[in-house]
Amino acid sequence: MTNTPEVPTPESEPAASEATLPTTGTGDHAATASPHRDAALDDGTFAHIREPKGEARLPLGDGTWHQLARPYVWVQLISGGFFFALVLAVAVVMTVVLGQWWIWIPAGVVLVITGIGLIITPRQARAVGYQLRRDDLVFRKGILWQRVVAVPYGRMQLVDITHGPLDRGFGIAQLKLVTAAASTGVVIPGLTQAAAEVLRDTLIDVAETRRTGL
Repeated sequence: MTNTPEVPTPESEPAASEATLPTTGTGDHAATASPHRDAALDDGTFAHIREPKGEARLPLGDGTWHQLARPYVWVQLISGGFFFALVLAVAVVMTVVLGQWWIWIPAGVVLVITGIGLIITPRQARAVGYQLRRDDLVFRKGILWQRVVAVPYGRMQLVDITHGPLDRGFGIAQLKLVTAAASTGVVIPGLTQAAAEVLRDTLIDVAETRRTGL
């Protein structure tokens, strides 16, 4: 009787662990990334973050940057356009009815500033982004005046989601991170409702692993 050689059965591969977020620092715990979470954070957002031109700009660094939802631009344009129309209407009424021509001096300044803001709103929105690193959340914004804030997970005391009537109409919200130091607090506007909830839950989970903050 011929003995047939045993065919070795392949060992089951261990389940792949969730990839940790890109980091430039060290820490005992790391927030983990998942396809579901990343899909929620990046659904309906801009494709890539806009950088200021020039060698003196603040670098983006490594890691994945998440951006704002596209409807955020429409919300800003509608609210800014309404304010522009309101100021213009008040100036016209005061000129025609009351004969107050001087009103065009302050009104003109406000209209010019508001008009410029409306024009650069799409560019400004694409320059806003946030990154989830191993030990902190990094938030950046601005083209001419750049701001980059790093909020350690362990310093977070409150994660608040708010949205007004216009925001709800476009399905977006803003997420506010409150820390012990008011100067390091961050407000991330223009998130989709799903992204705001997923980001809130992620930050709460990470803060709990630090056993500080929330």
